[in-house]
Amino acid sequence: MCDLFWLSDEQLAKMKPFFPRSHGVPRVNDRRVISGIVFVLRGGGRWRDGPAEYGPHKTLYNRFMRWSRLGVFDRVFSQLTARAGPPGTLMIDATHLKAHRTAASLLKKGMFPDVLGAPKVD
Repeated sequence: MCDLFWLSDEQLAKMKPFFPRSHGVPRVNDRRVISGIVFVLRGGGRWRDGPAEYGPHKTLYNRFMRWSRLGVFDRVFSQLTARAGPPGTLMIDATHLKAHRTAASLLKKGMFPDVLGAPKVD
């Protein structure tokens, strides 16, 4: 595949100080795994749809979840954006979801008995 995303040496060097230390067994190649995480998140696909060049999808998922819980990605993004100074452009996301007109009446009809304590609908 020619459209794979790979972090450059410069990008990885800026992120590396925020990575947690590995304890015991050395980590799998950071460039490969983080590039795979970016590829999957950018495309909005499932973890298992990541190309094999990035390694096992379970590794991508586990690293993303572990480092997200540790706040690694939050620190990386906040520090890198702070270094860049105030943005020249701000964007607002206008995404919205439209609920079906019957969605508002589900609670009234007792469709969620655990929430309301109402009897179950047969």
